[in-house]
Amino acid sequence: MTKHTTSSRTEKRKKLTLLRLFMKGSEKFFLISILSAAVTALADTVTPQIIRIAVDNAIGGKEADLPQWVMNWVNQLGGFEYLGRNLWILAIAIVLVALMQVISQYTFRVYTTKASETLVKSMRDRLFGHIEHLPFSWHMKNRTGDIIQRCTSDIDTVKLFLSEKLTAIFRIILLLTMSIIFMLSMNLKLTAIALIPLPFILAYSLAFNRKIHAGFTDCDENEGKLSAIAQENLTGVRVVRAFGQERSEIDKFETQNECYTKLWFKMAKLMSRFWTFSDIFSGIQVMLIVIFGAVFCVNGSMLEGEYIAFISYNAMLVWPIRMLGRLISELGKVGVSVDRIYYIMNSPVEQDEPGATEAPMNGDICFEHVNFGYDNATQILHDVSFTMKAGTTLGILGGTGSGKSTMMLLLDKLYELEPDCGRITIGGTDIRKISTEYLRRNIGMVLQEPFLFSRTIAENIGISSPQIELEQIRQAARAAALDDSITSFTNGYDTMVGERGVTLSGGQKQRAAIARTLIQNAPILIFDDSLSAVDAETDAKIRQAISQRFGTASIILISHRIATLSSADKILVLEHGRIVEEGTHAELKSAGGIYQQIYETQTSIQEVGTL
Repeated sequence: MTKHTTSSRTEKRKKLTLLRLFMKGSEKFFLISILSAAVTALADTVTPQIIRIAVDNAIGGKEADLPQWVMNWVNQLGGFEYLGRNLWILAIAIVLVALMQVISQYTFRVYTTKASETLVKSMRDRLFGHIEHLPFSWHMKNRTGDIIQRCTSDIDTVKLFLSEKLTAIFRIILLLTMSIIFMLSMNLKLTAIALIPLPFILAYSLAFNRKIHAGFTDCDENEGKLSAIAQENLTGVRVVRAFGQERSEIDKFETQNECYTKLWFKMAKLMSRFWTFSDIFSGIQVMLIVIFGAVFCVNGSMLEGEYIAFISYNAMLVWPIRMLGRLISELGKVGVSVDRIYYIMNSPVEQDEPGATEAPMNGDICFEHVNFGYDNATQILHDVSFTMKAGTTLGILGGTGSGKSTMMLLLDKLYELEPDCGRITIGGTDIRKISTEYLRRNIGMVLQEPFLFSRTIAENIGISSPQIELEQIRQAARAAALDDSITSFTNGYDTMVGERGVTLSGGQKQRAAIARTLIQNAPILIFDDSLSAVDAETDAKIRQAISQRFGTASIILISHRIATLSSADKILVLEHGRIVEEGTHAELKSAGGIYQQIYETQTSIQEVGTL
C-alpha cells in the first residue's frame, strides 16, 4: 500500500468523523426518518401483492403459492372464493396500506426537516466557531467571499444530500431488496431480464462521477471568486464611486460571471449526457419487461396477476436503480462541498504552548534579535532588538513597508514568531509562554484601518464589555475627543453606524476605535497610525487625555507625524525592517539622520501653512 493511498484513506476517515460530529443532536431525527422511509417502502411493495391475489386467486380461481402466514390470513377471512365474491375486503386492505403509507410519508417529511435543520444549525455553529479561532494569518490567506460561500452554499449542498439523499438510500435498498425477492418468487427469467441494465447503470455512473466531481470543484471555486468580487465591491462601494470605477468593476464581475456561467453550461451538458444514457437504459429495461412478460403470459408460464404485479415491482426497481445513479453523481457534488468545509475545519486553530501562563503585563517589553517574513514573501524584519521600559511611551517612525505594523502584530501574537527567529518578552516572560487570550485582553490595539460593526456607536465603543455603563463609554469617548461629535447627532450614542462605519468620517471612525480600546484599561496600548485622520490639535488633545488617564500604561505610538511622536520617551526609526536610529526627539532632530530630515520637512510645511 502506497503512502498516498494511506493518506487518502486517513483523509476519508477524518471527513466521515467530521460528518458524524456535525450530525450530533440530529441522529434521533434521522433514525425516525429512516424508519418511516422503510415503512413507506414496505407499503409500496405490499400493494402489488394484494392486486395479484385479487386477480389470480380471488377472481381467476388459480391455486395460490403464498407464504403460510398469508394463507392463514386468507382462510380466516373465508378463503379465496369468499374474497372473490367480496372484493371490497381487498379494496379496504389496499386503503389501509395506503393510509399507513400516508402516515409514514408524513412522518418522514416532518422528521427529515427536523433532522436537516438541526444538522444545518450544528454545521453553522461549529464552522463559525472554528473560523473565529483560526489564526489571523489564515484569514489573510483566504478570501472572505470564498469563506462565506463555504459557510452557505456548501453547507446547503451537504444538508440536501444528508437529509434527502442519505435517508433515501435506506428506502432504495429496501425497495430493491423486496422488489427483487417478490419478482424472483414470481418469475426467475423475467427477473434476470429486469436486472440486466443494473451493472451498466452503475458502471457509467461511476465513470461519470470523476468528471462530475471535477466539474463541481471548478464551479464551486469560481462561485467563491464571484462572491468575493461582490463582497469586496459592496464593502468598498465608496471607493469605487469616488474613483469612478463602476464600469471597470462591472466588467470584472461580468467576466467572472461569464466564466462561472460557462462552467455550469459545461456541467449541464455533462449531466444531460448522464441522464440521457440513464433514460435510454431504463426505457430499454421497461420495454423488455413488457414484451417478455406478455410472451410469458401467452405461453402460460406466467399468470395475469403476476404480470401486473411484476410491472409494478419493475417500476419500483427502475426508480431505485436510477436513484442509485443520481446518488453517485450527487456524491461528486457533495464530495466537493465536504472537501471545502473540511479545509476550514481541518485548519489548525490558535493554540497556546503547554503550560502557558498569565504573567504580569506591566513589565518591560523587549524585542531580542527578531527576524520575520510573511508566508512566501521576503523577510520584513531583520535582527530587530530594543527594550521599552514599563510605563513609558515608545514612538515608532518609518516608511511604508518598513515593518512598523508587523512588529505590533507579532507583539499581539496575531502572527507567530518562529522559535529560531528571536523572541519577544514582556516582564522577562516570552510571549509564546503567555496565554494568547490573556495577552490580547491586556493589549489595547487601535489598528491603522479601524473597523466598526453595523451597531450603535455605544455598542461599538463598549464591544469588549457588554455590561458596561453609558457613563464609562462617554468617558472613553471624551478621552478620544469624540463625545462632542456624538452628542451632536440626533440619536446621540444610539446612532446606528453603517456597515464598516460608513456613516462616520475617517477621523470619527479612528476616534471611535480609540475610545473602544481605552475601555479595556489595558496596561499596554498600541496606536498604529491611528491619529492620521485627525487634525494636529485633536491629535494633541487625545494624546494628553490618554497620558492623564493611562499614566502608568506602556504606550506605543506609530505615526508619520513628528508632532505625535515628539513627546515619546524613546523613538525608533525603521528602514527596510531594521532599526537605523534610536533616541529621544531632542536627540534625533539634530542627529543628521532620517528623523531630522522628516522633522525639518514637516516643520517647514507647517511654517508655510501659517503664512
